Amino acid sequence: MLKDDFLKHQAQTTPHPLGLEVSKAEGSFIYDEDGNAHLDFVAGVSACSLGHCHPKVVDAVKNQVEKYMHVMVYGEYIQEPAVTYSKLLAKCLPKSLDTTYLVNSGTEAIEGAIKLARRFTGRSQIISAHHAYHGNTMGSLSLMGYETRKGAFRPLVPDVSFINFNLMDDLNKITKKTAAVVLETIQGGAGFILPENNYLEKVRERCDQVGALLILDEIQPGFGRTGKLFAFEHFNCIPDILVIGKGMASGLPVGAFIAANGMMKTLQDHPKLGHITTFGGNPVIAAASLATLKELTETQLIEQTLEKENRFRELLVHPLIKEIRGKGLMLALIMEDEEVTNYLVLKAAKKHLILFWLLFEPRAVRISPPLTISIQEIEQGCDQIIGILNEYKSGSVN
Repeated sequence: MLKDDFLKHQAQTTPHPLGLEVSKAEGSFIYDEDGNAHLDFVAGVSACSLGHCHPKVVDAVKNQVEKYMHVMVYGEYIQEPAVTYSKLLAKCLPKSLDTTYLVNSGTEAIEGAIKLARRFTGRSQIISAHHAYHGNTMGSLSLMGYETRKGAFRPLVPDVSFINFNLMDDLNKITKKTAAVVLETIQGGAGFILPENNYLEKVRERCDQVGALLILDEIQPGFGRTGKLFAFEHFNCIPDILVIGKGMASGLPVGAFIAANGMMKTLQDHPKLGHITTFGGNPVIAAASLATLKELTETQLIEQTLEKENRFRELLVHPLIKEIRGKGLMLALIMEDEEVTNYLVLKAAKKHLILFWLLFEPRAVRISPPLTISIQEIEQGCDQIIGILNEYKSGSVN
């Protein structure tokens, strides 16, 4: 059986993977080998911005595959999809963010951003936030503010310090020794925590005072998920380096870090090849990214995100739901306790509704559906959630 081969020959990340055997995926649904349609409220952990197999993305991929795929390591050959995509991104961003370095994942983009900050400033200290999540490679892991998950892999990258997200008193820890402050615009693994009381503006001001760079991680909230193309647009704070990933290419592997052209040039020389990637900027991935960005910016999907958030909040009212955190279609249900969270996620899976957990907040249930999800599909899934919670509350669990 395929499941047996999966367990034996493909590495897993937990002792008990969910093990849904996928036959196809389309729109807001993933189909199993028996043809059952599973309503997807997770979107590949925020990666499938336009749902599954969006026709414009599929066409872009097919068209590019027929022309050429990989031809040379990043930055050597001029490949139209990557250039056009980078140019369009620059048009969508503040003028200071005009040059994009395309890589293969969000965590690689964080690695590149750290290197760029140290190279440009000549400083070594990196400041991150407690309960931060920026990826799992060694540099990104070093920025993780959660010792339980990273302690087994020490020693990690040195000269990393931590502050508390939203705590103004910690800003004095940002000094003239600091190369960069790396923050998620909205903390993801911690439970979809939004910045409060102009926090990001004040971090920006402090960085300017001491000559430190501000790196904002938009890997999860980016590409329309919060009702703006990028979440920092809500908070009057422009980073020096922007890190993106996940939703860029509608489910294909991609990431990037973006900065001013003059800053990015410091990776070109002394030493040459200061950052290098074989497959970053792959033309097929870039074509998918370009199709995704065009669809997001040429339709009303981003504006509709906030309307859809309101519908979720209207429908998901229950005594066991203590709070709904987040913004747009990046929402976390904070349940009464961890037991309720686990019951809801696992019971929903049996009822063909896909929910998921967050990394560091055991009471949280992730809701991050495709931006293309319909109001009817939202109502269908929310009705199932309320029904499951009613079962739990009444004691009729099985």
